[in-house]
Amino acid sequence: MVAPSSGRHPKVNSAIRRTAVAVSASTMTLMLAACGALDGSSDGDEASPTKGDDITVGLLLPEKSNSRYEKFDYPIIKEKVETLTDGKGKVVYANAEQDAAEQNRQLAQMVADKVDVLLVDAVDSKDIASGVKKAKEAGIPVIAYDRLAEGPIDAYVSFDNEAVGQVQGRALVDELDGGKSQKIVMMNGAVTDPNAAQFKDGALGELSGKVTIAKSYDTKEWKPANARANMMAAISAIGADNIAGVYSANDGMAGGIISALKAAGVTSLPPITGQDAELDAVQRVVIGDQFMSVYKPYPQEAETAAEMAVAVVRGFGIEFDSLTPDKATSPTNKNIPANLLQVSALTKDTIKSTVLRDGIYTADQICTAKYKTACDSLGIK
Repeated sequence: MVAPSSGRHPKVNSAIRRTAVAVSASTMTLMLAACGALDGSSDGDEASPTKGDDITVGLLLPEKSNSRYEKFDYPIIKEKVETLTDGKGKVVYANAEQDAAEQNRQLAQMVADKVDVLLVDAVDSKDIASGVKKAKEAGIPVIAYDRLAEGPIDAYVSFDNEAVGQVQGRALVDELDGGKSQKIVMMNGAVTDPNAAQFKDGALGELSGKVTIAKSYDTKEWKPANARANMMAAISAIGADNIAGVYSANDGMAGGIISALKAAGVTSLPPITGQDAELDAVQRVVIGDQFMSVYKPYPQEAETAAEMAVAVVRGFGIEFDSLTPDKATSPTNKNIPANLLQVSALTKDTIKSTVLRDGIYTADQICTAKYKTACDSLGIK
């Protein structure tokens, strides 16, 4: 497994230690809250203790092209809120499908409907700031989920995004191991997503000086079709045979990149990275079309977000080690209480110890007829 080394990335390792504390303490968080132990505060307004179990959580997610949001995030948050509130709490859900203006309308509607707390995964982290401010003015706490929104948010839960890029970049360098003369294409995410910049920074820290970045793109809206078009341009400029590897910031774009390479007649694909451990990406890893992905434990992220939301609505401060052991900084706010969860590399060798172990997929889901022979060779049954 590719993981941050102890000597080179102290920030990431401190996140690992803090996350271990968060996981071990999460089961007793609400019990502590009930006893008044969550007495921290955030820079934003505090929720007043006027609610018990009868709460409404507004959940705003950004898109559906990445299957994780509909398959994991929403149902896990919904189930966790129900569990924490003895079935009396509910989640009101809206997905903006990559439309920032639509997400602002959805947020405004939830404010008008007087939800008790908002979990916001922003399409555009800057554009959402005015809506966040209006929610706060209405007395509704706002927790940034997965992407760090601007504006007066109360807390943030996500993954260590710089570590994501580090894991991807290091995996690619280790696989190539051929020196700086090797040319790669760097396919980054959307500039409207602050996570994309962190992925990019982390990856560059591993790639710079070790390979030649022949072409680099910021991919509009993270769309696979846009990544495919970018890759076709890169192939035209560099030559397919001269591309030693491709840094792809996520799995969806990796699919578009692979399509472009195959359309250009490439039969032996270079190593291509990804992120999110989507099912089709895991299957591509099994057969060797995609070199690796980054596995992010979505159940842990979603359950932590639900705990934060329930705790803040009940009137308890959320700056407590079991929930927010980290700090984050946005362009508009500093020292935001945060929980940054650790990630790991998913390769052929780690499928069993990541997505299978955690029940994200079953062997039957991965090893359909097309992939069965490859699965058998990897011992995936």
